[in-house]
Amino acid sequence: MSFLDIFGVEPTVVATAPGRVNLLGEHTDYNDGFVLPTAIPQSTTVSLRPNQAGDFVLHAADLASESRFGRDTKPGDHFASYVYGCIRGVMALGAEVPYLDLYVHSDVPMGVGLSSSAALEVATLRALRELLSLDIDDVQIARMAQRAEIDFAGVNCGIMDQMASSLADETHMLFLDTRTLERRLVPRPADTELLVVDSGLSRSLAASAYNTRRSECEAAARMLGVPALRDVDAADRVESLDEPHRRRARHVVTENARVLRAVAGVDAGTFGRLMNESHASLRDDYEVSVPELDRLVSLLQAHPSVYGARLTGAGFGGACVALCRAGEAARAGKDVVAQYGARAQVLVPQQGMHA
Repeated sequence: MSFLDIFGVEPTVVATAPGRVNLLGEHTDYNDGFVLPTAIPQSTTVSLRPNQAGDFVLHAADLASESRFGRDTKPGDHFASYVYGCIRGVMALGAEVPYLDLYVHSDVPMGVGLSSSAALEVATLRALRELLSLDIDDVQIARMAQRAEIDFAGVNCGIMDQMASSLADETHMLFLDTRTLERRLVPRPADTELLVVDSGLSRSLAASAYNTRRSECEAAARMLGVPALRDVDAADRVESLDEPHRRRARHVVTENARVLRAVAGVDAGTFGRLMNESHASLRDDYEVSVPELDRLVSLLQAHPSVYGARLTGAGFGGACVALCRAGEAARAGKDVVAQYGARAQVLVPQQGMHA
């Protein structure tokens, strides 16, 4: 099915945005820290056209679902709230947004930690920018996308996902300071390739645990007398905290240090070790891993083609990412999935993911 099939006419505007995978810097963005994501080949496409229906009509092809809503009434369907938040954000700029027919198609896997929601938001805002000739840049689009997710989808997220979807590409890492939004594209270690494997385990606890971890980090920052854990420059400063605040803070401080070391320039073996250390910290200090993810990561780390591996995203299920020798990620993924079991699925590599 296409926009033409659903609405009987061709769209006026078509815009696309990619999903992302985060290589280092997990759970640091809402602590004003440093992150290192990259775009993935999978993307979300939003097609739209003004209508005369007197409401917004949103068709989500991959959900086989349609939602109708007005300018001042939040839609009842959760998936539509992301799009509605983007529309409201554009309206807040003073732009007059006509009623629209919208068609969404995506091959970004949902619920595995690859930012399907950010891809939807950024693609929607790119389409509205083109339709309305808005004078907004890619950073503004990321900021508006984040606000849409917080204010209308109810997810108190950091800005990493939206910045990655709006500014990253598949051949570089995006080094981002989430406090200042200073950023630069940096190369991955030479002759490497990314592998992303979905564990097949639903992230049923991720949302509630995310909010809890964020509160624990904010409390730890207050105890240390700093605006955010980003401002703690040495891991030994957190040792005076009670539990679990000591471990939560230690993860954030050491994870920021791993990102900074990686972007200073390291070889593939060192980068892989940093990924392995990151997973251990997420497992032991941040406690967002589960036995299934630990087993998948261990299988990846043990493969001779893999330099390092870790969970990616919020945790409690979803995907893992590995840094592999160039040209060997597909074979490594096949081997590991065969060992892990039928639920696992290779999501990347796809063409374009080589360094």
